[in-house]
Amino acid sequence: MASSSLLLMSLFLLLVVPSSVLSATLRSDIQALESIIRSIDPSSISPSSYLSTWDFSEDPCEGSGTFLGVMCSFTLENTTSRVTEIDLDDDGYDGFLSEAIGNLTELTVLSLNNNRFRGPIPETVFQLRKLTKLSLSGNFFTGDITPGITKLKELKTIDLSKNSIAGEIPPRISGLRSLTHLILSNNHIDGRIPALNGLWKLQVLELGNNHLFGMLPKLPTSLRTLSLCYNSLAGRISPLHRLKHLVSLDVSQNRFSGTIGHEILTFPEISRINVSFNQFISIEVIQVIGMETHLRILDAEGNHLQGPLPLNLATYGNLKDINLRSNMFSGDIPRIYGKRLENSWRSLYLENNYLTGTLPVEFQKISKQIRGSLSNNCLQCPKNVTICQGVQKPKSQCTNAMQEEGLK
Repeated sequence: MASSSLLLMSLFLLLVVPSSVLSATLRSDIQALESIIRSIDPSSISPSSYLSTWDFSEDPCEGSGTFLGVMCSFTLENTTSRVTEIDLDDDGYDGFLSEAIGNLTELTVLSLNNNRFRGPIPETVFQLRKLTKLSLSGNFFTGDITPGITKLKELKTIDLSKNSIAGEIPPRISGLRSLTHLILSNNHIDGRIPALNGLWKLQVLELGNNHLFGMLPKLPTSLRTLSLCYNSLAGRISPLHRLKHLVSLDVSQNRFSGTIGHEILTFPEISRINVSFNQFISIEVIQVIGMETHLRILDAEGNHLQGPLPLNLATYGNLKDINLRSNMFSGDIPRIYGKRLENSWRSLYLENNYLTGTLPVEFQKISKQIRGSLSNNCLQCPKNVTICQGVQKPKSQCTNAMQEEGLK
């Protein structure tokens, strides 16, 4: 009777007692963690950092208050715990990422953001077939994005931004069908952007501040954020007309040309558009009265936009900030612009164009504090109006410029 009671009690403990009490971390996982910390300069591990809590006299998956940044799995079926996440703090750890990272085969998250890791990303990382998040932003990693990354079919997030990674984007990266975030900005990546329309779940694509060139590729229609700024991309942006779910678009500081189509300005959820410092010659702004739009910020500075200022901008009900400086706009400033500044617009930058005529009286009635400038045009602009401060060109300069443009 006593032995059967003991057996029942043992079964009860197995079922009820938390598995962490019964578990011990797999030895090869412990060795991998030991190798990771040995690859980091001890002087860069501060007393308040996560790594200072890695005390190998305790079990990594069982210690209380130890091994911060490490998460483990606990199963009733298996008494061995496995490391599933490494998410370190940004304490400035200086060193290399150990190749032993590849032995943590149950790892789903590897996040080492904003430290001083350097050298190439170990190829062994691409053995981590259960990885869903690879986030190494803000370090000093070098080397290429090797095709090995395409083996990680479970990846949802890749963030390698703010490193010194070079080479081209592997074309087969479009095979990572679970990917929702691809962030490779602020590196030295070159070549053409491969077709990415196979990434049908992708919501965020950030490739800015690299050395990419060529025309826009096919992109997934699921995108909500697209940043391609500070590259050498060229051609038309009409392929973007299919991206109807965009909320934020930044293609500034490239060599795009042609027309900024009305389709982009009227995307249902678009809030911010930055097409500045390209070679666009026109912008299509249709009337949107009765149509719900969410556009708040429009930045088209530094292009070759011509003709009169787009009157229909005033029909965009949520628009707050407009920057059209350093273009080739001509003619009068619409009176409705002054009314919008009084009511809803927060900023209006029109300097360095070829605008002429008298400043509409509506601008002189504005009572609230606004940001903007009308300088370096050919306007009759009262100096007591804040937005008029700065010099104007001689009227002949605007007339001559427009005559020259008309002859082209």
